[in-house]
This record gives sequence, structure tokens and C-alpha cells, in this order.
Amino acid sequence: MGQSTLSVKIDNADKLYFEDFCKEVGMNVSVAINMFIKAVIREKRLPFEIRADDPFYSEENMRILNASIADAEAGKLKSHNLIEV
Repeated sequence: MGQSTLSVKIDNADKLYFEDFCKEVGMNVSVAINMFIKAVIREKRLPFEIRADDPFYSEENMRILNASIADAEAGKLKSHNLIEV
């Protein structure tokens, strides 16, 4: 099977951290990238989840959390089925 070269641009610090990681686990960058590519081809998807946001930090959830914190600080804790007061 023939070989091809793949060239990508990444942040310098990310490159150094990735190289260090690869060295720690006993492989080089080329092996790691090839493992990633093989996983994508085999699974026909990226081998990790891509998310635009974490629902925990949604505006609505943060509003509820901040209100609960304010109630707790004011001594007005409300009973909750997950929390014993």
C-alpha cells in the first residue's frame, strides 16, 4: 500500500502537548494520527462526541442555580426530592 503525506496547521502549544502525550504512551504523532483516521474509517464517525455547548451551563440552568444559591445564602432553602433539607 502506498503512503501519502498529510499536512495540517495546529497551534504550536497544542503540537507540543500532543507530542508529549504520544511519547508518554509509547507512540509517535504519525501513529496516533493514523489510529484516529482508522477509527473514523472503521466507525464511519468521529470517535468522540462533538457538542456546541454543555447543557449544564445553559442560561436557564444557570438562572435556576444562581437563584438556588441566593436562596441558600439567604437561609431560604427549599425542599427538593433530590436534596434533604
